[in-house]
Amino acid sequence: MNKPPGEAKAETTVRAGDAGERLDRFLASKFSELSRTRLKRLILDGKVRIGGRTIGDPGYRVKPAERIELSVPPPEPAKPGAEKIPLEIVFEDRDLIVIDKPAGLVVHPAAGNRTGTLVNALIAHCGESLSGIGGEKRPGIVHRLDKDTSGLLVVAKTDRAHRGLAAQFADHGKSGPLQRGYLALVWGVPEPREGTIDQPIGRDPRARVKMAVRAGGRRAVTHYKVRRIFYDAKKRPLASLVECRLETGRTHQIRVHLAKIGHPLLGDDTYGAGFRSRAAKLSTKTRRALIEFNRQALHAYLLGFAHPASGKPVKFEQNPPPGFAFLLSTFTSK
Repeated sequence: MNKPPGEAKAETTVRAGDAGERLDRFLASKFSELSRTRLKRLILDGKVRIGGRTIGDPGYRVKPAERIELSVPPPEPAKPGAEKIPLEIVFEDRDLIVIDKPAGLVVHPAAGNRTGTLVNALIAHCGESLSGIGGEKRPGIVHRLDKDTSGLLVVAKTDRAHRGLAAQFADHGKSGPLQRGYLALVWGVPEPREGTIDQPIGRDPRARVKMAVRAGGRRAVTHYKVRRIFYDAKKRPLASLVECRLETGRTHQIRVHLAKIGHPLLGDDTYGAGFRSRAAKLSTKTRRALIEFNRQALHAYLLGFAHPASGKPVKFEQNPPPGFAFLLSTFTSK
């Protein structure tokens, strides 16, 4: 059949053991580099032919010995534009890229942040190495960090990597090596000093820009452990550095959970506004450092997952950025 310039063509034959399988599932098993969502779109777009006939139904049941022709258009340019924004790259190969996201950088374009995002930066950095996510030359975002949270974030560059990473994040590490670790500087000292917060999170009905622990919310589980305790001039516990591990990935999860148990993050005006008066107990140096820090004290220091191409576990760790490290250095610990 004739095909437009730049369109790739692939063929496969249905074996007896595959008879009766849905067309989209059958193609997904034969062309693992393409996601099932992408293949479904190709079928609906008339890019699949069987016996010379165009088949536009993803649920079509394949028959033995049928020869299937698949045409794949080249990826379309991504809608967000490329912008040369500096990135701290921790690891990169043909399938994915791991970056240390700075605080202040929004991950994905949205209302109010159409430019200057991580996606814009990755389109510029990766260029032609983006083979296409869902038919577009764009980075595949499988998880996010709040604008003012720093730390490790992995992004897919291919459909195969996007599918593999998305499955791991959806599974939350229950059956694989996915790990997400955060360092949080909080007011006070959580008791017990190691534990689990298992409380549902949903949209705050009184303030739609906030999340809250509420009945009917989605299950959210945060494991925490106090790493260091900081004291005031009278040797009384004032704040602590807490390590958090996520078992789920809800919006603002760590910030909401720690605030719920009475230990909000320093610098978190959204969930810790009621603790502003405690700043008076800080030393002059620490108080000035916190004002200059000007964000919630949260850093994604640990990220581990199975590489979607090799299946081998990989793990990355990144120290807090200079501003976070300096803030910590101004505290007194025994």
